[in-house]
Amino acid sequence: MPLTRNATFKQLLAFHTVSKLGSVSQAAEELHLTQPAVSIQVGALETSAGTPLLQRTGRGVRLTEAGDLLATYARRILELWREAGDEMAALQGVFSGTLRVGAITTAEYLMPPLLVRFASENPKVKVKLEVGNRDEIVRLLAGHEVDIAIMGRPPSELKTESTAFAKHPMAFLAAPTHPLMATRLRGLASLASSRLLVRERGSGTRTTVERLFKDAGLQLRVGSEMSSNEAIKQMCAAGFGVAFLSMHTCVLELRAGLLKLLPLARNPIQRDWYVMHLASKQLPQVALAFEQFLRASAEAFIARQLDPAPTESRP
Repeated sequence: MPLTRNATFKQLLAFHTVSKLGSVSQAAEELHLTQPAVSIQVGALETSAGTPLLQRTGRGVRLTEAGDLLATYARRILELWREAGDEMAALQGVFSGTLRVGAITTAEYLMPPLLVRFASENPKVKVKLEVGNRDEIVRLLAGHEVDIAIMGRPPSELKTESTAFAKHPMAFLAAPTHPLMATRLRGLASLASSRLLVRERGSGTRTTVERLFKDAGLQLRVGSEMSSNEAIKQMCAAGFGVAFLSMHTCVLELRAGLLKLLPLARNPIQRDWYVMHLASKQLPQVALAFEQFLRASAEAFIARQLDPAPTESRP
């Protein structure tokens, strides 16, 4: 096979970068090369493949069918080579490498401090954090674009090894002046006529609230659907409706009295945070170390983060 005999890592890297960014000029900038140099590398790979891999468009480039196929393998080959370098360094007593984490949007409120702490304890480790809704993170995990994922429940569509590492409280919230705050609520049925502010389909928070209403035999009536936790918080604090959110997203608003828990039984509800990886994947040492770090340290850290009293006011 001429491709496997003649292709080089430089060619694969150039092609991978172009396919990722959709632009030869942006790829050249990222690789610190000239545009002609990148084009030469990609052209040589196309010669080895015996078929065009890219199509030029008015706004950049797009992959051909062959290019789309090869892009998947190029990414996997380059990641394996990177992992090999990290493992060789670990064998020589140097703990380094790139920690590639995918986290659902809600987890962006708790992951950065944990990542900073882990990185400060392991200064030669680089961190790459990808944030998206649940469906997006599942795709990244399935595509080997992240090594581990953080979300509220393991995906049923993938075979993963997962571990619960901390509690994840989720709650119905409203502004202090909302009429429901002065009402004796009798379960979820009390919210049937309320304007509910929820996340978009595909998010973990949306899936949870849908399941709550389904289990109660009730229809979920969505007042407003938003892809941003911040937008939901602002609308809720302004009195526009009742929000269902992870409590990680609104610690400051609760402390400031801008939002309050609805006087509803079993509110907040307790779920778990999970860290997971593909069952078929051998994790790099740095990812294994971070999983162990989460299991050992995250629970206590998150409990402190969710403390309703500001740190400086504690005796």
